[in-house]
This record gives sequence, C-alpha cells and structure tokens, in this order.
Amino acid sequence: MALVVNGQLWLPNEILTAIFVEASPTSLASLACISRRFKTVAERILYSSVHIVDSIAPESPTPWKTYRWCESVLKRLSHVDIMRKVHIRWQSDGSPPPLPQYFVAFCERLGESLNYLTFLDSLELQLGPANRVSPLSREPMHAVERVLQRRRFPYLQSCSIGADYTKGGAQSYTFVLVNFLAAHPGLHHLKIPDHHAALNLPIAALHQLSTFRGSPDTAASLLPGRSIQYLALNGSDSDLIRVLPIMAQCAPLPILYLDLSSISARIALLRSVATYLPTIETLRVRLALRHTLHYAFTGIVSTNLFSPSSYPPSNLSNIY
Repeated sequence: MALVVNGQLWLPNEILTAIFVEASPTSLASLACISRRFKTVAERILYSSVHIVDSIAPESPTPWKTYRWCESVLKRLSHVDIMRKVHIRWQSDGSPPPLPQYFVAFCERLGESLNYLTFLDSLELQLGPANRVSPLSREPMHAVERVLQRRRFPYLQSCSIGADYTKGGAQSYTFVLVNFLAAHPGLHHLKIPDHHAALNLPIAALHQLSTFRGSPDTAASLLPGRSIQYLALNGSDSDLIRVLPIMAQCAPLPILYLDLSSISARIALLRSVATYLPTIETLRVRLALRHTLHYAFTGIVSTNLFSPSSYPPSNLSNIY
C-alpha cells in the first residue's frame, strides 16, 4: 500500500522490490544511483543472483569482473543472507594462457569471498584457462579446488565446476574435490565436465543427487546408492560403451533421461544404450555423420534399428 509522507508518495520496500525485480542488471545499477533507499533495494536484488563472464586474453589476462565482485562482497557483508546464486565463468580465446601461478591469487581471493556466502544454493565455477599447466610445471591441485578447499555451503543444491581440459595439459582433481562433495549431502544437481575418472566418494555421500553431467566413468562411480535418473554425458562414445554394463548393474533406479548431445555417437553406441538402459524415456543424441552414412550405404542401418527389440516405443518417447 502506498503512503503519502510530507506530501510525497512513499512505497514500502516490499513494493519497490516487486517493481525492481523485473528490471535488468543495468537498470538496477542506474536505480541504485538515485537514492540511498533505492540503492538498498536494488543491491539486494543484484547480489541475490550473480552471473559473471570474464574474457581472458593475452593482452588482458586478469578476470577483472570477478575481482571487483569479490571486493564488493567484502564491503557488503550485510547482504550475504540474500546471496543465493553465484555463476562465474572465465572464457579464453584459445591463446596460450599466462603461467599457472598467475591465477593462484585470483582463485584464492574468490574462495575467500565465497566463504561468507553460507546461504548459497547454486554455484557455478567454470574457470577456463586457469587450470592449464605446462608438463614441466604441475600445480598441487585443480584451479577449482583452490577456490573450494575448506569451503562449506549448507544449503547448496546445484553445483557446476570445471575448467578447460586438454589431455596432459591440465591439472587433475585431487582429494580436495572428494572432501568438498562429501561435505554437501544436500546436492541435487552436479556438473563436472573435466573430470574423467571415478570419484571415490563414501557410499553415503550425495544421497540426494538426482542429476549428473560429466564423463561416463565419473557417472558410473556415482550411480551406486544414489537416486540419479538424469544423465548428460561427454567424452568419447567408446568410453560410454565400455561402462554401460557397469552402469546398468549398479544403478538403483532406472535412468529416465540420457543426453548424449556432447558425444559424437556411432550406431554401436545407440545399440548398447538400447541393450543396457531400456528404461530411458528421453534420449538426446548427436550422430557421427561419417559413420552413420557408412552404415546406411552398406545396409547395416535399417528400420529394425528402432524396432521394439532395440528401442521399445513405450520407453523411448522422445528422441532428439
């Protein structure tokens, strides 16, 4: 309800919040400059959900937006109760990155700022080139682990972490990642695209996990004892074919959704999926065109591929 105070229209903060929440971040920043009261309302909206993209290039290797946000958090500790979503992404143009030690201070600074966000429920850290290393210069831990070590977010439900990956040119994850995940039993959604091995977690850890995005080997290690029914996998189709029998044996619940759009899939993979995961209701797939055309012209691919013996129509209701 609007009030008139000293001849001026006065709106409660709740109504201002309902109005401001529809504004863009740029508009909110402008509103924050009008008055102290507008600044208080606009900042609480701005800081409740943060999305930062930093471009990393040889001529500008510093993630300045992330650094400035870290400084702002330390100046606005009164707002930490409303900081619920933090999504930070560092993107590289493919040029050779700075030395690995260059990003150490920024990762540690980011970790210090995140440490205050005890009400965080969604976290994304994709740190681009920060984890690339020289074969002659290895770091003791992954760049993401440097941010997350000794961090605890009691209300965290969604976590997406990673960095650019090249075989032999990136630091592997260590026990720090395992300790972090084990300390967050409330996680429902997890994405780790650059982890290509099993996760040796205690069987009781992540017992609420329902969605995973990452490599086949990591997925197979997470399935036992957990209610994961939604998978989005990356890597090579040969890796997935290798672990599909394991996934079929250890999954306590049927897999309902499988996204293979990040894998160049051959016909052999589709047949293996149909054999070992017959309960799938939704399948997203990107076919390897060269192999598909080869099989088509040699007569291997036919209408029988999608016959009831391979893909039960009642189960595969959606194929993309």
